[in-house]
Amino acid sequence: MIDIHICVRSPVRGNSPAFTLDVALRSEARSIVLWGPSGCGKTSLLQTIAGLRRPQSGWIRCNGRSLFDRQHEIDIPAHQRRIGYVFQQTALFPHLSVTANIGFGLPRRAGDRDRHILDLARRCRIDDLLERRITHLSGGQAQRVAIARALAIRPDLLLLDEPFNALDPDLRAALRHVVQDFCRETQTPLILVTHDRAEAECVGEAIVSMSAGQVLEIQSSLRRA
Repeated sequence: MIDIHICVRSPVRGNSPAFTLDVALRSEARSIVLWGPSGCGKTSLLQTIAGLRRPQSGWIRCNGRSLFDRQHEIDIPAHQRRIGYVFQQTALFPHLSVTANIGFGLPRRAGDRDRHILDLARRCRIDDLLERRITHLSGGQAQRVAIARALAIRPDLLLLDEPFNALDPDLRAALRHVVQDFCRETQTPLILVTHDRAEAECVGEAIVSMSAGQVLEIQSSLRRA
């Protein structure tokens, strides 16, 4: 369950106008899609949930756990929120191999670490790339590594910011199913940003329409996980 009620004010920077993210969102859905025009605040909302932006007021709760609560002075650091995040730009470590990137957030001595990395690499169709450096990958390959890395920590919440854009249609559909299957197996809630309406309908139990930093409407999808 997601329960968010926040206000985040971004200052004027250069020619960019001030922007206020004022969101109230409460949903029992296991998969939520954020939908709306560019610049409406979808990415800003993901960054705030992840702990990369700090609200001026309100709270963020996931499955009963408070990640942020201004009134009660709770602000869990980003690295302690147990959130898997796939950015629009992959944000991988270019000097590390694919294996090292996928396993970056895992304990080094975990008994099933290597097996877990290999399983995710196979699911994401990158098991033949494990020894490559990130600089030697195509955009689509790097995107698959980013997805595998986000899943590897077995997160409490998965945030996906247009994660399939660099993939061709067939691979896009396959990776979407990989993510959905993983979340079903592990009971991990997810929040997806996409501009693809068909993808929104396929993934989301709830579709959240946003505009100008606010939630306009929450629709229940016909799909159920």
